Amino acid sequence: MSLLTNVMDHSLDDGYAEAAARKRADGAGGLPRTVRAKLGLAVGLVLAALVVTVGAAQARVAAPVVAKEREELIDRIDSETDAADDLESTVDRLREDVSARQQEALKQSGGSGQGGLVGILSGAVAVHGPGVKLVVDDAKEASSGGDGNPRETAGFSDTGRVRDRDMQRVVNGLWASGAEAVSINGQRLTALSAIRAAGEAILVDNKPLVPPYTVLAVGDGKNLSTTFQNSADGLYLNALQENYGIRTAISVMDDVRLPAAPSVIVRTAQPRTEKGTS
Repeated sequence: MSLLTNVMDHSLDDGYAEAAARKRADGAGGLPRTVRAKLGLAVGLVLAALVVTVGAAQARVAAPVVAKEREELIDRIDSETDAADDLESTVDRLREDVSARQQEALKQSGGSGQGGLVGILSGAVAVHGPGVKLVVDDAKEASSGGDGNPRETAGFSDTGRVRDRDMQRVVNGLWASGAEAVSINGQRLTALSAIRAAGEAILVDNKPLVPPYTVLAVGDGKNLSTTFQNSADGLYLNALQENYGIRTAISVMDDVRLPAAPSVIVRTAQPRTEKGTS
């Protein structure tokens, strides 16, 4: 009974009792939210409120500056856009003026004679006559090449898309087969015309074209069609159709109408004058 009585009277170990007494003596005991903890929490809340207040004040001060800079940037963009539009309009007017002066000069130099022939061959005047219509289009399920240059080795398209080199061969083949004037999607070709690529787009004289590509050529229609289809370039186009699904269709036309080229500017070539001999 003495052991049980001792356990009941001393349920807390003496060491725990001494530690609790020391904490109470040092002022670190009591409830978890002591005055010190409350002061720390209050200081933390004050600091947090101060940071938020300072941030909001800085944002409020900087907001007008950012808005002003944004408005100035928008004004600059609008101004430069208007200036670019004005320059483009000026270029168009100058091109029209140059084209009109070229045609007038051709008329004065010979009318329908040598001057008219020069105008036809240079593309400076609109023409019409018998010829052919050749339509070249991408395959129905055309896709882009993964390496960006799918014909580097094969020479043909493994994506089913018409490339600039294909149109170059088509045009060169028509010229070699007897075409006297050629246009692609209404864009008249001249001796200075260039067919290039920009990404997936085909450019003719720096103007992008979209498929299908309609090629009109003035010439002896039936003979031009036959000669082109039997040429190396015609066989190349046929191979694209059979092996890669590129769609083509050629037909003989009784009257093909081609517009004049926007402008023909010669910067290097000069006329040669023959000197008489005595």
